[in-house]
Amino acid sequence: MTTLGTPPPPPPPPASPPVRADAGDEGYSKRLRPRHITMIAIGGAIGTGLFLGTGGRLAAAGPSLALAYAVCGLFAFLVVRALGELVVHRPSSGAFVSYAREFMGEKGAYAAGWTYFLCWATTGMADITAAATYARFWSVFADVPPWVLALIALMVVLGANLISVRSFGETEFWFSVVKVGALTAFMVVAVVLIATRHPVGGHVPGLATITDHGGFLPTGFLPMLLVMQGVVFAYAGLELCGVAAGETRDARTVVPKALRTIMWRIVLFYVGSVVLLSLLLPHTAYSADQSPFVTVFTRLGVPGAAGVMNLVVLTAALSSLNSGLYATGRILRSMAVAGSAPKFTARMNRGSVPYGGILLTASFGVLGVGLNYLMPAESFEVVLNFASVCVLGTWGLIMICSLLFWHRARRGLATRPAYRLPGAPYTQTVTLLFLLGVLALMCADHGVGTMTVLAVPVVVGVLVGGWFLVRRRVTGATRAARGGTEPGSPVHPGSGRGPGVS
Repeated sequence: MTTLGTPPPPPPPPASPPVRADAGDEGYSKRLRPRHITMIAIGGAIGTGLFLGTGGRLAAAGPSLALAYAVCGLFAFLVVRALGELVVHRPSSGAFVSYAREFMGEKGAYAAGWTYFLCWATTGMADITAAATYARFWSVFADVPPWVLALIALMVVLGANLISVRSFGETEFWFSVVKVGALTAFMVVAVVLIATRHPVGGHVPGLATITDHGGFLPTGFLPMLLVMQGVVFAYAGLELCGVAAGETRDARTVVPKALRTIMWRIVLFYVGSVVLLSLLLPHTAYSADQSPFVTVFTRLGVPGAAGVMNLVVLTAALSSLNSGLYATGRILRSMAVAGSAPKFTARMNRGSVPYGGILLTASFGVLGVGLNYLMPAESFEVVLNFASVCVLGTWGLIMICSLLFWHRARRGLATRPAYRLPGAPYTQTVTLLFLLGVLALMCADHGVGTMTVLAVPVVVGVLVGGWFLVRRRVTGATRAARGGTEPGSPVHPGSGRGPGVS
């Protein structure tokens, strides 16, 4: 009651809408430890794009590749930081698919999920292509057809991924230890070689290696811009810890700790490695057919060193393939529960592993095996370009979700956590413009790049058509959830069945 002449009190702010946990999170075992998440975050930033792709990009752009890595690394950091804020807001194995569902509705979740699936499906093709390339370094495999080696790599990693999430975590932990240890060892050796001016393949390392071979931009400014599409692909996997958060205890504490060190790792491992490679050998010494790290040790003439480094980069390729199978299995299950993915991708085995989604992704890996058979020389470049487009789409959707979350918080409908993306909403807007710019650069890359971009409308058309096929099922699942029941029965780890499975 108010006295005469006293204005009534302002109405209370609108209450935050209740956030329903993603139904696809049911049935997972929280068996990933903080050390697993930390090393997954590190290992996700070190993969095929760095170990194999850097060779061809150095040959094309020279030392200016370091600048491309720095620029793309900054935006990669912003994307992961935005995802980290969403994870702290609500951890989910569905990751940004679940966030797209929350902020953009089922259509947004459908687009985010299938874009991410295509990202990792094509990345998996690149990984098995890289694995076949690395294996042929040893003479015992030199006469084995690349497609046979690619098939073996796929079968080995698929078998390891289907055991349990703890098995995946341990595998990725040690894969990451090997990758980080090898890169650190390389950088130490490189610094010693440069400091002592020890010849590498007849070249004296140092600044003259750059200045005497065309300088910082030996092939011009445009090639440096054009390689950014491949550089973006090199950073694919950084978002993996967002997916793993759903199988981690106390994710709101563990994930921010793991992500806080990403920026310096980008500078150290990516930019630092390219600078050292440029100081050790002229950019013309590198090629797309061999890892640049193997090239250095081969030219150095250290017995067995090139073989050891080649084993390391083979490990990186298998690690990336392993991560892709893990991530898509969880993403597809989240979508299957909502009705936008095939029902069998929601199925789980006794180890609480969504084997249906993993097998679907592996089937695309078989296409990579076929690509190795039909066009072994160009297969890596073809799938790399298509995977880069999917990475751009995935990152764009993450930033759109972050922007929508910011707007919702500004209206008082949500509360942003203490761990947040700095500079919002400008950082999201600038990042989206950057991603569009990289897509435009791909159009300027006549050949594979242009063909890839021209294929985008076809993929969009297929996704739109797919939505009309599944929308009735999605509507039914949504009504069931709003009615207070989840679509399907609760998960029992040993049942082999999950929500949404009929």
